[in-house]
Amino acid sequence: MLSPNAVLQEYNRRAAERRAVAGRQETRFQTIGNLRLLAGLSAAGVGFAVFGSAAISPFWLSVPVALFVALVAMHSKVVQRRENAQRALRFYEQGLARLENRWMGTGEQGARFQSEAHVYAADLDLFGKGSLYELLCAARTRAGEDTLAAWLMAPATVEAAGARQAAVAELAPRLDLREELALIGENVRAGTHPDALSAWAEAPPVAFPAGLPLLAGLLSAGTLITLAGAGAWGRIPLLVSVLVQMSASFIFRSRVHQVVEGVELPSHDLAVLSGLIERIENEPAQAELLLRLKERLKTGGQPASARIAQLRRLATWLEWKHNQFFSPIAAALLWSTQLAVAIEHWRRHSGASIREWMAVAGEFEALGALAAYHYEHPTLPFPVLIAASGPQFDPQFHGEALAHPLLPAGQSVANDVRLDANSPLMVVSGSNMSGKSTLLRTVGLNTVLAWAGAPVCARRLALSPLQTAASIRVQDSLQDGKSRFYAEITRLRQIVELTGTPLPVLFLVDELLSGTNSHDRRIGAAAIVRSLIKRGAVGLLTTHDLALAHIAEEIQPAGVNVHFADTMEDGKLHFDYRLMPGVVERSNALELMRSVGLDV
Repeated sequence: MLSPNAVLQEYNRRAAERRAVAGRQETRFQTIGNLRLLAGLSAAGVGFAVFGSAAISPFWLSVPVALFVALVAMHSKVVQRRENAQRALRFYEQGLARLENRWMGTGEQGARFQSEAHVYAADLDLFGKGSLYELLCAARTRAGEDTLAAWLMAPATVEAAGARQAAVAELAPRLDLREELALIGENVRAGTHPDALSAWAEAPPVAFPAGLPLLAGLLSAGTLITLAGAGAWGRIPLLVSVLVQMSASFIFRSRVHQVVEGVELPSHDLAVLSGLIERIENEPAQAELLLRLKERLKTGGQPASARIAQLRRLATWLEWKHNQFFSPIAAALLWSTQLAVAIEHWRRHSGASIREWMAVAGEFEALGALAAYHYEHPTLPFPVLIAASGPQFDPQFHGEALAHPLLPAGQSVANDVRLDANSPLMVVSGSNMSGKSTLLRTVGLNTVLAWAGAPVCARRLALSPLQTAASIRVQDSLQDGKSRFYAEITRLRQIVELTGTPLPVLFLVDELLSGTNSHDRRIGAAAIVRSLIKRGAVGLLTTHDLALAHIAEEIQPAGVNVHFADTMEDGKLHFDYRLMPGVVERSNALELMRSVGLDV
């Protein structure tokens, strides 16, 4: 792996190369466009001379016409090369934006995955502008985006996350592969209709009699034979053969029409998708997960790209019937009927695999996105995933120098967090703006990264399987008639209910029960915390209400008090964002009010 500075230099070098290529192709584009215009005008002038006065031979018209046709072909290739160079340039510019912390608001934000009902997505800034998803998502296809989002929204098993780690580590240095996948992926995204493709593949079968291919072949042979022998046998056998063939065509016309009319879009979409699939099939792999993905691209022992090529050939042959010279032959051979049977046979045997092929492509893209994150952050380690030793196991989260993944390395202050069965609770006190909420998101986002299979922002992180649950950004809802307090206790109920599932809960609660009076808050908070710990959960609770800080003392030795401190210098508050033992000793609320001009 390269150093962070070497990665930056490599991205700059490749961006400069792609920019130069795009510039050269733009120059060629304009030059060929001008020549094509000139050739067209020349053809018009020669055509006027040939057909107007017949002063010159029509042969001369072929010269500018041939030149024009050649320039059109060249123009098309130049357009494709220019577009590829521009796409590659955007790929590296996006990488540079991430490395230079200019990425917020420039990438795919995953707005369609946002859900206030999810137990941590909104609280941890999983989606939206400046989110973890926007930082990670280098996928170009919808399947890739969906897969990455699913990995972030639900923890994997130890085995699955470990397999992803191995695949990500193998793919991380393969920058050329990610560039190619980005180029192909944009074609797939622009040129396919995944929902329509899946609907066609999984639609009820169109029933044809089992012996129809043989019957069609015999009828076609009969027509050709009677046609060849018409001189000796007369026209009656030929007319009978044609009549029988027309009858067969009439009987099956609705089913043939259904197959023929429905295959054009899927065959085109699969042809576009096959480029991505073939690239995955041909990529060398050693990691077990990558090998499994490649194996899933086989249907009946054949690679998916080969199966798609078969359908594409059938669709191409089907188009021949529109050729005015071939159409009489097509009619004599029951061309559409025979091809409709073959296409339906393909769909019956391979159609069910299309969704699987798209899923594999999406999973490969999601791994590529995590590999890009690993490549761009080479100093970040993979977490140690602690497997369960039996049906019941103690939750563990041991993080050293944990930092926030969405903050630049020079701005994020790292802290240690240790949670396990012996010490399941950290009560974090501190004044406003001291870093309490940021610490919760730091723990939550690194847990999400860990179980997605990605490196984490820490010196070291070892953790057991955990279900993250957060109450950080709960809000009231005028439309639903819910107050902030009601929204908060609803989320807390959701967190408590999660403790009834096999996976231990990692709870992250900011300013617990801040929407009620001090008396009820103290009693309710203590009861909720005891219930969570009794149910095997571990987590962090933040507060600037010093009364709640005593909860940790009441449940000793399970609870630990830590705090963030601040200092006032020259009338300004200063924070070091470093976690200290014990309860905070001062509040900055009055200083903050005075700093904005309130007379208090």
